[in-house]
Amino acid sequence: MKARRNESSKKPRCGGAVAAWLLVPLLVLVLLKTDCLLQVTPRLDCERVWQGQQLVDVAKLKDADPTPKTPDSATEAPRSHALSDEIAGHSIDAIKDLKHEKDSLAMKAAIDGSLRSSDVAAPRSKLSCNFSSKRMNTCAMEGDVRMHGKSGSFYVVAVSDDSYRPENGTVVIRPYPRKWEKWSMLTVREVTIHSGAAAAAPPRCTVRHDVPVVVFSTGAYSRNFFHSMTDIVIPLFNTAREYDGQVQLVATDYKHKWITQFRHILAALSVYPVIDFDADETVRCFPSARVGVEGHAELRIIPALSRKGYTMTDFRDFLRSAYSLKRAWTTPANRSSGQRPRLVMVLRRKSRSLTNEAEAIATATEVGFEVVAAGPEMVANMAEFAEVVSSCDVMVGVHGAGLTNMVFLPNNGTVMQIIPWGGLRWNCFTELGLPVPEMGIRYVEYEATAEETTLKDVYPRDHVVFTDPLAIHKKGFDPVYEIFLEGQNVTLDIDRFRGAMQQIYQSVTIA
Repeated sequence: MKARRNESSKKPRCGGAVAAWLLVPLLVLVLLKTDCLLQVTPRLDCERVWQGQQLVDVAKLKDADPTPKTPDSATEAPRSHALSDEIAGHSIDAIKDLKHEKDSLAMKAAIDGSLRSSDVAAPRSKLSCNFSSKRMNTCAMEGDVRMHGKSGSFYVVAVSDDSYRPENGTVVIRPYPRKWEKWSMLTVREVTIHSGAAAAAPPRCTVRHDVPVVVFSTGAYSRNFFHSMTDIVIPLFNTAREYDGQVQLVATDYKHKWITQFRHILAALSVYPVIDFDADETVRCFPSARVGVEGHAELRIIPALSRKGYTMTDFRDFLRSAYSLKRAWTTPANRSSGQRPRLVMVLRRKSRSLTNEAEAIATATEVGFEVVAAGPEMVANMAEFAEVVSSCDVMVGVHGAGLTNMVFLPNNGTVMQIIPWGGLRWNCFTELGLPVPEMGIRYVEYEATAEETTLKDVYPRDHVVFTDPLAIHKKGFDPVYEIFLEGQNVTLDIDRFRGAMQQIYQSVTIA
């Protein structure tokens, strides 16, 4: 009896083991059909597990499952232990393969945005533009920004909802800060910025940069030194200086001669060579970009309008650093010890030249100055002339681009502008007089009289040129330029000029 009890007691345990092995394939089927994986949690929440996962093909796993799909499959004869072990092992491997496939899809989604899970936010780019300034339009971009210079295009991929959204998805910028002069702006190449739907199929990146890009133009009036400083260099400083050299500069209307002339300034703004936008066939990708530069006024920076609050003092400090100019301040010369303050006289050779320049130089020397006569040949070499100007205390010259070199004068220096005849005082003061105090230097005017212009040899004294020169101004810029700027030279009244020189000499010396 005891033996029977022992024998009978083994049967239920054996039958239970078989039943447990039979349940394994059924459990696998349930898992495969519901696409749920067992987790070590208090309960199996299939709906929660399903959310956020990619749809995968499990047909091959179902085909590999040997379990019959008939309603009474659960009552079939039990398989052998070996077969059950094979099914269980195969099913466990299938579950692992399924999980591996889902992990692979998740990893791929992190690389390919088209497969990114719905609960992972795609990186967004941003476009913002400013059209409110009288002088320039500018646009800034962040995120996935691509540039193809040859086609004159920028692409802002996947812009955010708070981005500027131009009509038709494109905006055009001419990166030169003189937008009120439409006829001159037409000489500046357009840069087209594509965003939104217009950037849905951007070109593939061939070169990736890890620094921002700033786009400017060396077109329009870049051959004129005043305009180069006013329209290009100062706005470029105001825009790119904040990056401390870690910025890529790109020039439209690229002029090699201009790039060479201003190479010291460009090298101080960026450690990278300037890219010729118009000839660049590469698709370059940047983390951010600025198209257009921030110009405020003629030869000026207005701190309240500067994004970083820059001043003309900051700009002049930057120039001294770029050209390694060591003299930051003038010091009064001691008259009793025979010291002579240095004066550089900027001389013109065509229009607005001094017909009696030799007498003018001699007069300034007699007053007590050491005079440096700077003709066009000296002024042409910018780096060398910057050192000359920095060594001087005073600059004198007739209104023109050459006087722009006053930016290299030391602090507390003096510049005297000789204004030609023709009602030009307001124009000359606005361009070259008004900016001077903001540079930390002093300004003096010498306005030529009707007796000091060579126009008296061309027009009778009762001509409108002498009786009402402002009437010519009302006819527009062309006649003013032709008559008063390009059509006259200046013959200084030496006695009057001597008086002006004596006053300046007294202000820059001590007893």
